[in-house]
Amino acid sequence: MHKQPLLWRLSHKHQILLIKQLAMLLRSGIPLLMALHILRDQHTKSKTLYLVMSQVADDVENGQPLSAALEKYKKVFGGLTVTMIAIGEISGTLSDSLDHLAASLKKKQALQHKLVAASVYPAFVVVATLAITVLLTVVIFPKIIPVFTSVHYRLPWTTRALIVISAILQHHLILVILLLVAVGAGIWLLLKLPTVRKGCEYVLLLMPFCRPLIQDYSLATTFRTIGILIGSGTTAVQSIKITAGITTHPLYQQALDSIANHVANGKKLSGGFSEFPKLFPVSVVHLIAVGESTGKLGETCLYLADHYEQELDELTKNLSATVEPLLLICMGLMVGFIAIAIITPIYGITQHLNTR
Repeated sequence: MHKQPLLWRLSHKHQILLIKQLAMLLRSGIPLLMALHILRDQHTKSKTLYLVMSQVADDVENGQPLSAALEKYKKVFGGLTVTMIAIGEISGTLSDSLDHLAASLKKKQALQHKLVAASVYPAFVVVATLAITVLLTVVIFPKIIPVFTSVHYRLPWTTRALIVISAILQHHLILVILLLVAVGAGIWLLLKLPTVRKGCEYVLLLMPFCRPLIQDYSLATTFRTIGILIGSGTTAVQSIKITAGITTHPLYQQALDSIANHVANGKKLSGGFSEFPKLFPVSVVHLIAVGESTGKLGETCLYLADHYEQELDELTKNLSATVEPLLLICMGLMVGFIAIAIITPIYGITQHLNTR
């Protein structure tokens, strides 16, 4: 009896490496079981992955298909990996299916890297702004407070507010940090609830700034998966259902489930997409209709995926130029508030002393 390893999702980088290695070994004429043993021995540094690969190899040795052995570890490898391998086994083109899978995962990894890269600069500016604000409020401002309190002068509201904030941060910094952590944890737990998460995703889709990023990323990954599955011989209904099962966006997941049922009832795929105009633009519906009529639905989906990947690439390149002025304004307002809170009473005290 094998010890059940602690399951964790394998990164796209490691999945791509494993899949490419397996495809290369199979194309070289090495039997599947031996290829799995080779892959297992190459990952001895990761106990979890070593145990998983060992159990997969044992299941294959006992007569199970590779897809059935991987099905037990769908959380580790992802639903698309299991499905593509199953298709390759049925069609007898496992190495080709692995190549298509690796290419798809590489595209998805590139999209995620673009989103992360686009968020690095805004995150850095936010952290820098908060650090400067805390430094001014906790370290520098308290040294000036005695000057203000030693003179009988009514301080402006900005200075009084800053004195209160400074006192709280000085004497209760740990409590403030714990409170922020508690609020963050509470929000994270709330987002785990399907209803709350769906509502938040819907609100984000309504926001002009977030909508293009979410839509382009979702459309690119959705049509990339559907196109690859259809190109591998899967029916449109099965492809959409599989894509719905592995997509991370709840609204797109719900829409794809509905579209799959729509097509299963004998209706056109383009008609199913047209029922969700906020998720799928009119241009998508028209191109899907063309793909249906010409019998090139898989190619059309891959074309749409390429199109929205390019759109996302342009969007992320221009993101810094768009966000930078907004962040600088916010940073200026915060630092400016502190500066006004310090300079205004100094000027007022000077005028007060001159009139005495």
